[in-house]
Amino acid sequence: MTLPHTGRALADAAPVPYWLDRPERPDPLPPLAGEQTADLLVVGGGYSGLWAALLARRDDPSRDVLLVEAGTCGWAASGRNGGFCAASLTHGLANGVDRFPGEVDELEWLGRQNLAAIAATVEAYGIDCDFERTGELAVAVAPYQLDGLAEDAELARRYGHDVRLLDADEVRAEVASPTYLGGMWDRDRVAMLDPAKLAWGLRRACLAEGVRIAEHTRVTGLRADGAALRAATAGGRDGLPGAVRAGQVVLATNAFPPLLRRLRAWIVPVYDYALMTEPLTAEQRKAVGWANRQGLADVGNQFHYYRITADDRILFGGYDAVYHYGNRVAPELEQRATTFTALADHFFTTFPQLDDLRFSHSWGGVIDTCTRFCPFFGTAYDGRLAYAAGFTGLGVGATRFGARVMLDLLGGVETPLTRLDLVRRKPLPFPPEPVRATGINLTRWSLARADTHEGRRNVWLRTLDRLGLGFDS
Repeated sequence: MTLPHTGRALADAAPVPYWLDRPERPDPLPPLAGEQTADLLVVGGGYSGLWAALLARRDDPSRDVLLVEAGTCGWAASGRNGGFCAASLTHGLANGVDRFPGEVDELEWLGRQNLAAIAATVEAYGIDCDFERTGELAVAVAPYQLDGLAEDAELARRYGHDVRLLDADEVRAEVASPTYLGGMWDRDRVAMLDPAKLAWGLRRACLAEGVRIAEHTRVTGLRADGAALRAATAGGRDGLPGAVRAGQVVLATNAFPPLLRRLRAWIVPVYDYALMTEPLTAEQRKAVGWANRQGLADVGNQFHYYRITADDRILFGGYDAVYHYGNRVAPELEQRATTFTALADHFFTTFPQLDDLRFSHSWGGVIDTCTRFCPFFGTAYDGRLAYAAGFTGLGVGATRFGARVMLDLLGGVETPLTRLDLVRRKPLPFPPEPVRATGINLTRWSLARADTHEGRRNVWLRTLDRLGLGFDS
């Protein structure tokens, strides 16, 4: 049932991502003009592409690196996510243990090193993105979820995580919500940051290192061209044609329609939605607590993630994960009134003491997911193109690792990263339509049903578990 103040709270919300709707947004760079050449062409200006371009120039300052972006750098998933930067490379420890048991220790170590490298880059380039290693607090909001939290804590400690289990009083002392029955605070493996400012900072770092960047330049096709690859482009408002001939290509388009046909079987684009509140007053801030500024997530199948920003707003997102038939991606899908109403109701249920708070922004964005819920990698065109995709919402941190893997793959020499099962193996493919949409929507319905039936998984979910397939919001 919709709460009486929900409509009022949503009435003036701007239908754009909060992170991107600020005056510090940089001016766009000119689109590509005419015929260009490069040693390395990076297609996509989100985190994956920006990290790949920056690392490539750091590896070899003489390498001519050109990055092209269909919009502006960071405008898509990289500029509209929750700002949780996790050490995990496998979408959580449990998923890593299930899928890569023989190398989970190494993946955990690599994840810690990757998060430390992100922090070092932020410091070295003076990227003002509100980077805070506050950790993440997972909260139980139903009694049956408490046993799962205890099991998660035991697993985490087995792999050296600094975690603390909290009872209801302890978790409410951290963040004041009557819905919390217990919690697990992972205190050192998740950082909070401003996602758009990170993207803009990486863009600035790339330019400082000599990367050439063309924005509003869409790659329309790829083909072999002798010993190189040729990318056809359309740039600017008039869609003027151009082209880039490059010796190697990094493909970093993630959820968007892939330039490689083979990727269509492994990726589905899923829409995720979020709200941002206006800044809390001092009284509201006191009422909610949250002195340690952790990221939060409840542990349901249809979970919510939320965090407090540097200017004391609350971002509240998740719950719905919406797939559109035929892998459809379109700007009009970024707004969904029913989801925003549900999120607002859930927000006020979580924080009834904030019932006079209003939302300043509402938005959606598309996530690239795959059947193993963590990135996969590969090459094409005889090793001249490398790709990474399938980050499933945990790409703020893992994309830097993915960029390093793509550059190693282009190097053509086996490295400790390219030897990993995570890198060498592919996820199971999604079936073609209409089975794809039917299966995804049945899974979504089943997960919601499990949340209202004390976590009990129906025959469909148990079958997916046995097959190694599934769907996670």
